[in-house]
Amino acid sequence: MIENNKEILRKANAAITAGDYEKFLSFCTDDTVWTFMGEETLEGKEAVRQYMSKMYIEPPKFNVDTLIAEDEFVTAIGKISMKDKDGKTTDYLYCDVWRFREGRMAELKAFVVKSE
Repeated sequence: MIENNKEILRKANAAITAGDYEKFLSFCTDDTVWTFMGEETLEGKEAVRQYMSKMYIEPPKFNVDTLIAEDEFVTAIGKISMKDKDGKTTDYLYCDVWRFREGRMAELKAFVVKSE
């Protein structure tokens, strides 16, 4: 189960990097909740879909340094690069804590800071 959750997250991240946001969303529960710590909370697939269409001008590039899994949680630590509407790429450091339910990503707590 733990290794399966890690593999699901790997596949989901690969879908985002490929720009296949609907495939990514297929790995999420319908009632998924994403909390960007200190910023905003998205509730449900439609809110996540709207966020992705607004924020992912181009597919983001992930570099996952570490994946840690225990029980229903998978933590990913790494770097992400995203382009803004002006075409400028910004690099971020992140730690995503995912909670899985029945083989799907049900909740995200994202800690993201701009890389110096």
